[in-house]
Amino acid sequence: MRILVTGGAGFIGSHVVEAALGQGWDVRVLDLLDPSVHPRPPRLPAGAELLAGDVADAATVATALAGVDVVVHHSAKVGLGVTFADAPDYVRNNDLATAVLLAGMAAAGVERLVLASSMVVYGEGAYTDDAGTPVRPGPRLADDLAHGLFEPRHPVSGRPLHPALVTEDAVLDPRNVYAASKLAQEHLAGSWARSTGGRAIALRYHNVYGPRMPRNTPYAGVASLFRSALAQGLPPQVFEDGGQRRSFVHAADVAAANVLAVGALAAAAPGWFRAYNVGADEVHTIGEVARVLSTLTGGPAPVVTGAFRLGDVRHITASSARIRAELGWVPRHGFERGMREFAASPLRGD
Repeated sequence: MRILVTGGAGFIGSHVVEAALGQGWDVRVLDLLDPSVHPRPPRLPAGAELLAGDVADAATVATALAGVDVVVHHSAKVGLGVTFADAPDYVRNNDLATAVLLAGMAAAGVERLVLASSMVVYGEGAYTDDAGTPVRPGPRLADDLAHGLFEPRHPVSGRPLHPALVTEDAVLDPRNVYAASKLAQEHLAGSWARSTGGRAIALRYHNVYGPRMPRNTPYAGVASLFRSALAQGLPPQVFEDGGQRRSFVHAADVAAANVLAVGALAAAAPGWFRAYNVGADEVHTIGEVARVLSTLTGGPAPVVTGAFRLGDVRHITASSARIRAELGWVPRHGFERGMREFAASPLRGD
């Protein structure tokens, strides 16, 4: 079997490439190799075929799809962004590129797709009130955040809500440009599957970390930002009060989920589309991650700044019961082991 991994030279994509080669599959990588993302030439595993090019270019996509059985689509612009001026870039690299890829797949008769989606499609995670009743909070107010009131409130009583695990059936509520672009990718994939008889899985990644994370950029993940600061001898800067809850999941476990998704598509019915959370069972806070990395690297203690960004969500933690039950996925890297490995691993660009 031959698979095409778009964005396969990147952080998560490179782990997927390794896992796919480990299955004995033929792997082709299509990656733009943007110098701002890849300051040095990527080192792909032996056996992977690299095609440098833009997923938004139809001719490039047609070449990349020749002889391919399955596409694993990781090419995307990630992160919250700097200002709304980033919006056209997100739409071009995430949504237009996905539409070009799917049109190319339809023309080439490639019928299986694994899409790298994200927890950001949910907006705020799942919450309950004091009685345990599920409640969907609205966006947090700038005035509350400025006064250090970070917990989402009940829309009627105004009382703080209690975080719970979010399932795939939750209402989707993207709250920044990146989130909107990821949800649009899912809608495009579902539409492609229905109209062409293709089969697609969207894997909604939660906070992925591990070796080869990119260095400090405005678009990097929080664990990478903390590591980058510590590598410079600086304390990690923790936004809000550090109590934001997340499901941190190791990149190797994410790659394993991709392998299982490829296998599941082989037995799926035409027109089938399914979304799965990919997040570890353990819930940890942003502040905890900063403290653990500071300790493991012998660096300075984190600084809790109280700063905030309106596009950020407070708590988003995964229920991965569906992917466990339907695909048999089980994360193998616990938080302590994974963070210890991550603390000692070079970042991409080091």
